[in-house]
Amino acid sequence: MKTTLETERLQLRKMKTSDAPHLFSIWSDPTVTRYMNISGFDSVEQATTMITHLSQLANENQAIRYSIILQKTGDIIGSCGFNHFDFTNERAEIGYELGKHYWGQGYANEAISTIIHYGFKELLLNRIEAKVELENQPSIKLLERLNFTYEGLLRQVEKYEGTFHDLALYSTLACEQTDL
Repeated sequence: MKTTLETERLQLRKMKTSDAPHLFSIWSDPTVTRYMNISGFDSVEQATTMITHLSQLANENQAIRYSIILQKTGDIIGSCGFNHFDFTNERAEIGYELGKHYWGQGYANEAISTIIHYGFKELLLNRIEAKVELENQPSIKLLERLNFTYEGLLRQVEKYEGTFHDLALYSTLACEQTDL
């Protein structure tokens, strides 16, 4: 599993616990976490615990999460990656978030298209999925730009903050990606 991916403006690097203070500032922002299945973090220790958990999943080839880093400044502006691998069926689920100061600048498109390309070309996946809350229109528009297809509504599929949430399921297949 690659621990670093590069784009024109970004470096995607496997998360390290030293990223915790930077990711805490993103994961504690209620504007960012509004559509995530986590409550906003209250401490850097929560971010460290999350990164440690994600690193364990990566060590077991079950998932991998990357810190999104600006090439120019070295600033961590978000994270993205594969939340779950199912290599038997050649599929994976992706997830992502950016700090709100970096929204609308094409960084999410750049990062997500890179992990999609990596998933299809190097991990030899056939299918990549994303689950998103219906109210999260910017994320839905991003997925549609990246050639994901709406497959349906997963009713009350996740519970967080004491409430069940519906999620829209989107996917794309290797044969649907024109740049492969």
